[in-house]
Amino acid sequence: MYDCVIVGSGPAGATAAYHLSKAGHQVLLLEAAKLPRYKPCGGGVSPQIAQWFDFDFSPAISVKVRKVRYTFNLADPIEAELPAEKALWMVRRDKFDHFIVQQAQRQGATLWDGTKAQGIEAQADHWQINTSRGPVQGRFLIAADGARGTMAKWLGFTQRKYRLAAALEAEPRLGVPDEPLIHFDLGLLQQGYLWNFPKADGYSIGGGVFRSGAQRKQDLRTPVADYAAAFDVDASTVQHFGHPIFIWDGPQALHTHRAVLAGEAACVVDPFTAEGIRPSMFSGLKAAEAIAQSIAGNDTALEAYTHIMNKEWGEEMRWARRLARLVYQAPAIAYRVGIKRPSSTLTMAQVFCGEVSYGDVAHRAIHRLSAGLLS
Repeated sequence: MYDCVIVGSGPAGATAAYHLSKAGHQVLLLEAAKLPRYKPCGGGVSPQIAQWFDFDFSPAISVKVRKVRYTFNLADPIEAELPAEKALWMVRRDKFDHFIVQQAQRQGATLWDGTKAQGIEAQADHWQINTSRGPVQGRFLIAADGARGTMAKWLGFTQRKYRLAAALEAEPRLGVPDEPLIHFDLGLLQQGYLWNFPKADGYSIGGGVFRSGAQRKQDLRTPVADYAAAFDVDASTVQHFGHPIFIWDGPQALHTHRAVLAGEAACVVDPFTAEGIRPSMFSGLKAAEAIAQSIAGNDTALEAYTHIMNKEWGEEMRWARRLARLVYQAPAIAYRVGIKRPSSTLTMAQVFCGEVSYGDVAHRAIHRLSAGLLS
């Protein structure tokens, strides 16, 4: 009988496992794949996450990047530079996720990787999780098995609020410049953007459609291939990885009987940037706190988790959604009056680092974009 069974060892599950184990609780982390496992992802991580842990992430960071280059339809380039302390982390998800799992194991967490959850059974004071290695019991349960996971459905969350987005990525293993750049293109892809994120051994080149329904109206492969060609990469020679994204779309229940949802299973992805790693880790942190309080006898802790996520994350995402609606509907104007402003990159880095809220900047941004639309 574990204090908590966590299904999924991505950023949310691994974060929850670390903090619960560090607090002295018996934790089992279930992962269907053998670790380390490949995960298609741009791999941009906010340095803010360092504040939530007491260990050094340096071994899991591929490169830190300060320079950002933007284009509109592959033209009209502009570059910006971030202060050193706001340099964005670029990671390979196989190494990054496994690194956090290893820190959780050092705190006493038990890992069953290569073990698939096959069903769950609710008991009065615990859960039984049936797995490919046999049944296991946990007093509490965290479902952190991602957008494609089955745990949310098994737990009865049939009405989750999200917008379904789509992304397609390729990862050519090429050398990177001595001073790597993050690249973004707005305009070549409708209702989203294209990116090139550097790693120590190559790039993650991809594109995402982040406004609901738009992904059904266009092909992602062609713009991704065109963008890759701008970096002398033949997209036909590298493997492509497509995946769905569950973007936050409003307040919702994230708890049930002795269980919570975390990570993309909780639909925490940012509707403007499609950032998923930091919000997943935030949800894992808050889920761990709620489970620890529940173990200590707080009968309202899981309900409080839902409230915290809806208030602290959901309110931010309400403003992010408004900004996304304007930017992706009028990308040319957004590029001219927003992205090309010298202060815009630093402002977004401050949002990404948790220093400034979307609400703080959205009023000004929406005013400028609206004025651009009128003109």
